[in-house]
Amino acid sequence: MWYAITGTDVPDSLVRRQSARAAHLERLNRLRDEGRLLLAGPFPSIDAEDPGLAGFTGSLIVAEFADLAAAQIWADADPYVAAGVYAQVSVRPFRKVLP
Repeated sequence: MWYAITGTDVPDSLVRRQSARAAHLERLNRLRDEGRLLLAGPFPSIDAEDPGLAGFTGSLIVAEFADLAAAQIWADADPYVAAGVYAQVSVRPFRKVLP
């Protein structure tokens, strides 16, 4: 089943994001390579593709896991969690309808 993982950043998270980004992307690329990643990306702090120093307010990952517990374990092990990027992480079942 698909699960939506939403991380909400702490204030001024940009430096922390940058330090953990390579490890964060490595995990996402593994999901992609396994055919389990539907989409992933950050929420810019401002209305811009590249927010620059304004940074980001959070992230959304939609990926396939065996169950909610497996999705939560994966989310809890994210490098952004360990680096203190996220103030909160939510994991919820997601039902893809379109496209």
